[in-house]
Amino acid sequence: MPEGTHEFEYHLDKQFFVNMESTDIHDADLDVKLTVTHKHDIYNLAFHVTGTVTLICDRCLDDLIQPIDATYDIAVKFGDDYSETDDTLTIPENDPVLNVSYMIFDTASLAIPIKHVHPLGKCNRAMSALLRKHRAVKSDDEEEAELTDRLIDEMDSMEPEPEAPTDPRWDGLKGLKTADDNTEN
Repeated sequence: MPEGTHEFEYHLDKQFFVNMESTDIHDADLDVKLTVTHKHDIYNLAFHVTGTVTLICDRCLDDLIQPIDATYDIAVKFGDDYSETDDTLTIPENDPVLNVSYMIFDTASLAIPIKHVHPLGKCNRAMSALLRKHRAVKSDDEEEAELTDRLIDEMDSMEPEPEAPTDPRWDGLKGLKTADDNTEN
């Protein structure tokens, strides 16, 4: 690759995650922008992954659409042997090809929260009711069990809070940024 900046774009769907043998991600609509800056035998790779993945909600087992917006930067250089640190990857000179699919997969996977749960009030109510009915109570305290059931009922019936109004001064400043972006293009 000649020195300079090179940009690559990829679109990832369900098949990418099937090929990577991922069982957590059931569908995907991700766009990947990879910017490679080659300068003095060092390749700086900057990944930006945006889009959505479909997971299974840990609580109600319905589909959960999870937005993804993640970045990852790493420097790649040639050396005698394969080695890796947090920010540098050294690959053998006799292996001039670098498969970035694993880096893209890791970037997308690490952007997914550990708990896959719908926001409050968005879980499947029928499944939540079954969960309450069949859950094991670890306490002999009936009051604690009743309180837990009431809290779960309240969480399931909650409507999402409307967004708080923003300060008009900030909205005016955001308008300036948008105007600047439009004049550059």
